[in-house]
Amino acid sequence: MRRKRRILVGALAVLSGAIAGYTALQILATRPTELAVAAPPAGTVPVVVAARDLALGALVAEDDVKIVSWPEDALPAGASAQIAQVVGRGLITPAFANEPLLDTKLADRGSGGLSIIIPEGMRALSVKVDEVVGVAGFVLPGTVVDVVSTLTPPGGDAASRVILQGVRTLAAGQTITRDEEGEPMTVTVITLLVTPEEAESLSLAANQGRIQLALRNTLDTVEVETRGVHVASLMQTPSSSGSSPRPRTASASSPTSRSRDSVIEVLRGGVRTLITY
Repeated sequence: MRRKRRILVGALAVLSGAIAGYTALQILATRPTELAVAAPPAGTVPVVVAARDLALGALVAEDDVKIVSWPEDALPAGASAQIAQVVGRGLITPAFANEPLLDTKLADRGSGGLSIIIPEGMRALSVKVDEVVGVAGFVLPGTVVDVVSTLTPPGGDAASRVILQGVRTLAAGQTITRDEEGEPMTVTVITLLVTPEEAESLSLAANQGRIQLALRNTLDTVEVETRGVHVASLMQTPSSSGSSPRPRTASASSPTSRSRDSVIEVLRGGVRTLITY
């Protein structure tokens, strides 16, 4: 009996070893396949792409980009293979997520961010605005606005006028400043692309009175001549301003015209004719 028990135990041990060996062989047989799936496909090269949408004029940081495998036969010209090649450079054009950061989209290192997108002869001027002045958050980079200035001259009444038209917005952000009581507050800063002469007018209007931005269609390039408006002119009625009401013309269907005119209907050869006398 004891001998049979030893034989049974030995058989079970051999069977367990065989199962373990078979399992190990199966694991070793499938491991190369798994490694082949995880490995990058052949014929690809590393390319630096944007990790998220990047705005015009932004300086590229390490967390703004990532490296992906790109088909070698479809590699765009000017693509970078290392993150260090793009970090610290400014974007000349906006970049979208997963888009390669080509050399044609980046400024030279050390040339700055916003300054690289200012055309020759133009200037970038930032002004502080509130939510009302900034059209309740709709003034974004790339939008076009008109600048309305409201001033009150000494001894006169307040006047408002459009001083700049078709001005493009370069940037819109927020900064922390302090109010009259010294308490911190958040204000919106809008950066506009202007000529040197327009920069003078905008700076004077922002410091001497109040400016407001009027959002306009980016395709609308027509400039409108305005005379401005004073407080006194807002209180004038049409009669007091010297203008008379527009005369009302009698229509053909008015009762008076119907009473004076007689109409005869004539049918001739199937043609209907109306004769008025």
